[in-house]
Amino acid sequence: MVRAIVGANWGDEGKGKITDMLGEKSDIIVRFQGGSNAGHTIINDYGKFALHLLPSGVFYQHTTCVIGNGVALNIPYLQREIDDIVSKGVPKPHILVSDRAQILMPYHIDFDAYEEERLGGKAFGSTKSGIAPFYSDKYAKIGFQVSELFDEETLKEKVARVVAQKNILLEHMYHKPLINPDELLETLHSYRDVIEPYACDVSLFLNNAIKEGKTILLEGQLGTLKDPDFGIYPMVTSSSTLAAYGAIGAGIPPYEIKDIITVVKAYSSAVGAGEFVSEIFGDEADELRRRGGDGGEFGATTGRPRRMGWFDCVASRYGVRMQGATEVALTVLDVLGYLDEIPVCVGYEIDGEVTKDFPVTAKLKKAKPVYEKLPGWKEEIRGITEYEKLPENCRKYIEFIEKELGVPITMVSNGPGRHEIINRK
Repeated sequence: MVRAIVGANWGDEGKGKITDMLGEKSDIIVRFQGGSNAGHTIINDYGKFALHLLPSGVFYQHTTCVIGNGVALNIPYLQREIDDIVSKGVPKPHILVSDRAQILMPYHIDFDAYEEERLGGKAFGSTKSGIAPFYSDKYAKIGFQVSELFDEETLKEKVARVVAQKNILLEHMYHKPLINPDELLETLHSYRDVIEPYACDVSLFLNNAIKEGKTILLEGQLGTLKDPDFGIYPMVTSSSTLAAYGAIGAGIPPYEIKDIITVVKAYSSAVGAGEFVSEIFGDEADELRRRGGDGGEFGATTGRPRRMGWFDCVASRYGVRMQGATEVALTVLDVLGYLDEIPVCVGYEIDGEVTKDFPVTAKLKKAKPVYEKLPGWKEEIRGITEYEKLPENCRKYIEFIEKELGVPITMVSNGPGRHEIINRK
């Protein structure tokens, strides 16, 4: 049985908690795309953690945590994350890394920062984790695959070829220090030593696990609206954030993904630049940000304050559809308990016409939110474990969103802890 957990919106929907919770009943948890540019905040018996590359199943001894071929593999970062969780009392996790995964190089991070600097006011709001240069090189066929670390002659030849190309850009476009090929080769040797114990044919491992009836969880990063094809292009990430890509990024048949849990926030938030129709500002945004999440709405990777907004039915319905959601997990509902009434964006007004369908970016720039206001419930709902015990207006809010999404909300998260969740199945 293969399930995917993915985000419907801009990322930061609370996927980490849902993955951590479902990891209890999973044998294998797979990261299938992205890199260390986004994170999952997880709170459990060991403490509070912000994971970036490691799958959320690392806190369980019974799980195998897999980094698939679709991931941007930052090897020093991976080592640092493993060392960090172990130093905090977590038993060393069982980790496998695809020998077909490509390596995020130190110069990818440099080029990311140089390009943002060059763009100035037109920058993409990158996390400067090297993700766009990494995927550019992967598809330009000048990336380094894990398997290549173990073939010295090929590695030497490729380092010389790639460095020659990069140094032209560094000298003439960015006017920055050049890369030394000998030093880069030494860096790759150190990467080989770190990754060797974990590297294997992950696709073969996963396909054998499927035949054995194991439970596999595919863990996505960011959300639909950051997908390079279907998101708010060009203010998107550089790898597909859709559950469909899970089959490619893990190396399994697409028909094996039976359940797609799409995570939706009870309000909206985003990190980075790009269109955000239901965004709010000023004191209203500050209060929601301060109350949101656990300790406030700040990026798990960058610490940047997240942009805040009300629930967006148009964007969320689209996000759920593009993910192919079979069920929805609604998160951070407890945060909204302070409001007398809660605005919900139910349509976009574009050039004088109201639409309920999510448009392309050029039209999105013109969109104004159309709100419907729902009554608040004005009480604390943390600790409630049965749906019927929620305040009536809280249930009405959930049911309103469910009707708009057109997909059953099977889980409602009402607190940051692993088991602060209401199951509606």
